[in-house]
Amino acid sequence: MESVLSKYENQITIFTDYLEEFPDTDELVWILGKQHLLKTEKSKLLSDVSARLWFTYRRKFSPIGGTGPSSDAGWGCMLRCGQMMLAQALICRHLGRDWNWEKHKEQPKEYQRILQCFLDRKDCCYSIHQMAQMGVGEGKSIGEWFGPNTVAQVLKKLALFDEWNSLAVYVSMDNTVVIEDIKKMCRTLSLSADTPAERPLESLTASTQSKGPSACCTAWKPLLLIVPLRLGINQINPVYVDAFKECFKMPQSLGALGGKPNNAYYFIGFLGDELIFLDPHTTQTFVDTEENGTVDDQTFHCLQPPQRMNILNLDPSVALGFFCKEEKDFDSWCSLVQKEILKENLRMFELVQKHPSHWPPFVPPVKPEVTTTGAEFIDSTEQLEEFDLEEDFEILSI
Repeated sequence: MESVLSKYENQITIFTDYLEEFPDTDELVWILGKQHLLKTEKSKLLSDVSARLWFTYRRKFSPIGGTGPSSDAGWGCMLRCGQMMLAQALICRHLGRDWNWEKHKEQPKEYQRILQCFLDRKDCCYSIHQMAQMGVGEGKSIGEWFGPNTVAQVLKKLALFDEWNSLAVYVSMDNTVVIEDIKKMCRTLSLSADTPAERPLESLTASTQSKGPSACCTAWKPLLLIVPLRLGINQINPVYVDAFKECFKMPQSLGALGGKPNNAYYFIGFLGDELIFLDPHTTQTFVDTEENGTVDDQTFHCLQPPQRMNILNLDPSVALGFFCKEEKDFDSWCSLVQKEILKENLRMFELVQKHPSHWPPFVPPVKPEVTTTGAEFIDSTEQLEEFDLEEDFEILSI
């Protein structure tokens, strides 16, 4: 096993030698909903890119499941890309899209707490350990490569245990986003002190009617929306290129998961017909919390210019990500999709108001009995497997 990992790591080192500088051009660059004029704002652009949390292969962490691999080199790249997309959602949730990172500068406590959610430890809620073990319920053995949809389903399951971030994760089915289902999942009730703080809207309607209108008000659970797509058979169909690029312009954009067969990247923007991405194929040593409870974050930000690839070289299997902190953000996203995506003759995906009648009923996923706060998480494979058995049908039908 070690010799195989060493071979991957040698190849990964070679890949990093091919990073290119951005060209000198008047074109606009789009990064996760923000535009940069390359000719005059190159340093601002590179600063924006380096502020994104960058998760790569790691080695020398505790064996997954106690006896499994202690490195994800060669198989964990899509899991790392999923971590990067989710981390960007958490940054938008707690710090805002305009937050920036500077080397050696003290950051808000929320930033450190976000980072700790992704450390390579079994007790961190979005660690490689938790993702790999939850993938077993999606038919993936530990150490097996994930596709974009599998990562999306794993993140949806893990988010149910994460009380601090309290995200609603919706993964679209059959290239269709259903507005009614999302609003049913995200609308909650903020209640008075003598009532549980947060439940789905319809579950509390009856119990609060007798208390009058002052007892509660409607709140919105921040939404992570993931849209897995197949944009061609063996390669991306050029008819989808403009719509795909348009998604990176949306203020709600979290980029896209994709890449080439068995070679995943986290796409964060574009320049012309080239996609800009963060590459997880660098193997670094496991980093843990220090004695003061903080994490040395120097290896969690890519300080080199990001890589680029022609959009037509993209594998057709991708997953788009969007974050809507408030209901008005989701409504705005729907309007943008109507205007920019649904105008095409061959639509990249569908957006419908009502739940399709031929689909199984939509049941919002419910948090199991086991709870977590922030970076702490369940520590029992048996609990994960039990949860998989209970939840698989609901998750596949959503």
